[in-house]
This record gives sequence, C-alpha cells and structure tokens, in this order.
Amino acid sequence: MLERLQSLEDRYDKLNELLSDPDVISDTKKLREYSKEQSDLEEVVQAYRQYKDVTKQLKDTKEMLEEESDDDMQDMAKAEIEELSETEKELEERLRILLLPKDPNDDKNVFMEIRGAAGGDEAALFAGDLYRMYAKYAEIQGWKIDVVEAHASAVGGYKEIIFMVNGTGAYSKLKYENGAHRVQRVPETESGGRIHTSTATVAVLPEAEEVEVDVNEKDIRIDTFASSGPGGQSVNTTMSAVRLTHDPTGIVVSCQDEKSQIKNKEKAMRVLRARIYDKYQQEAQQEIDENRKSAVGTGDRSERIRTYNFPQTRVTDHRIGLTLQKLDQVMEGKLDAFIDALLLEEQTNKMEQIGE
Repeated sequence: MLERLQSLEDRYDKLNELLSDPDVISDTKKLREYSKEQSDLEEVVQAYRQYKDVTKQLKDTKEMLEEESDDDMQDMAKAEIEELSETEKELEERLRILLLPKDPNDDKNVFMEIRGAAGGDEAALFAGDLYRMYAKYAEIQGWKIDVVEAHASAVGGYKEIIFMVNGTGAYSKLKYENGAHRVQRVPETESGGRIHTSTATVAVLPEAEEVEVDVNEKDIRIDTFASSGPGGQSVNTTMSAVRLTHDPTGIVVSCQDEKSQIKNKEKAMRVLRARIYDKYQQEAQQEIDENRKSAVGTGDRSERIRTYNFPQTRVTDHRIGLTLQKLDQVMEGKLDAFIDALLLEEQTNKMEQIGE
C-alpha cells in the first residue's frame, strides 16, 4: 500500500510541474485532463503526507522515550505515543478507503427521472413528494436543479418528472436513490381513512460527455410539437417542444420545459446521451456479475429499496436494513444518514472483495 501511495504522490508532484509548463497551459485539452487528474489525487496525497508526518513523529517520540530517564518526561512521551498510534491507525484506515476503486461517474452531474408507478393518483402525489425531497437535498448540498420535462397529474404531483442535478459529486451520493420507492399512508382522496401502499420509481443517470458515448446524428429522428400542460391543454402555440428518437436503441426523449426549440433540443440531447450511456453501462454490468456485488442497489430499478411509512413516521432502507423514525426530516431533504450508511456498506463490500 505504501509503495502505491508513494507512486501517487510522485505523480501528483509531476502534475504540478506539468501544470506550470507553457506547452500544457496553451493546450486546453491537456490542461483540463491534468487538472482533473491532480484534483482526483489531492485528497489521497494530502492524507498520505499527513500519515508520513505522524509516523515520523511516532518514531522520534519512541526514540526519545528510550533515551529519556526523567519519569515525568517518560509519562509525557508514553501519552504522546498512544495518541500518535491512534492517529496512525485512523489514517491507515482512511488511506485504505481512499485507495478503493473509484466509480468513474462519481464526480458527474446527474439526470434523475421520477415516475409514479403502482397506485394511480397517490403514486403521482408521492412522485411529487420525492421530487421536492431531492430538490431540498440538492439545496442543502449547494447543488442546482434544472427541470427538463414534467408531466403533472390533475390531482397534483407528477406522472413523470425529469430533472438535472448540477454539482460536484452529485452522482456519488444520488446513485443510491436508484430503484423503487414505496409509500404507506392515507391518501388525500381516501375518505375512509384506510392506509394505501403506492410506489414511484427513481432512475439516476450520470451525465455523459460527448467523448464517452458515440451518438451519430444520422441515427436520431427529430420531431417538434406544441408544448402542453396538465390534462393535455396547449400552453403555447409554437412548435417549441422537441422529441428525439434514437433508432439503434429505441430510446425516446422529449423536452418542452423551455420556450425555445433550440434549448429544448439541447436539453433533450443531454438526456438522450445520458440514457444511451446508462444503457451501455447496464449491459456491461450484467456481463460482469462481480461488479454488481459492490454496487449497493444501483442496478435494477425494479428493486424496492425504501419504504416511507407515514402513520408511524418511519423510513426503512431495505438494502441495509436501516430504519429511522425521522420521516419528517427525510422528506425535508435530510438524507445523509441513509446515504452515508450506503456508502459505508459499498466501501466494506469493496474491501472484502479485495481481501478475497
């Protein structure tokens, strides 16, 4: 592990030199590539330097203890050795985690697609609740939400809503939300007070850059139509809404959120690229079953991942068996307890695989 860490530090120092090279500075592609690589290495290199500093202090203090005859100084040295040893262990554990294989999509923006599933109107209302939950979570994280497409239900909520989350590390946290979410509560439309169970599905797609997925313009069929609001009524008379159909995969994306046809096409293209990229990733994961062991519920979207029980103010994540009596806080976007636990589970699984 130490040899690998030293090689990463050497590479980090080399990148610092390269980023000061006039030839690199004048080359936008290389400058971006090296800057990203340096940024990716920074956390592990800083932790390694801290680890080296602590081990040196520990070695020096142990040598001082052997040479020191004064009882008070020996007691101080022993206390310092105990404290430094604990810090050394903590840094070793942190470095092991930092060296785990990283998901290449973790730093990306994401597209989230929420759809009401089983439960009719109540499912649409729940889809709206989930959207607001994620919007509040994004606000807490300092991320920006941009709605791409929304189909509102007549009673409120959404039959479907697609939105982009812009922010560093958005995928690294939101990828765990991929799957079927279940709600248990008394619907507003229920006069008898009976508890109903409804579901909504959440899909989380990393934004794909053009270089990551080859989309030939000739393979895309473009249709334009007038935007419509809830219930199908026309909201404008111009043909600003855009529908893209990717013939090789059959993927269809539409966007009508913007008044400009050009902007709608740009948004739809970004979603289309993300869906094609996601499709290829899903196919690759199916071929490599071992990879799926380290992914905590980030694969099959039909998998029921979480239940929100309103009568008992309880939220349960079925993947890790975690239940919290904090439904009101969770619906306000305070998802860190679940996301941190899921991240820890994934890290543990990866470490076990490396051990095997």
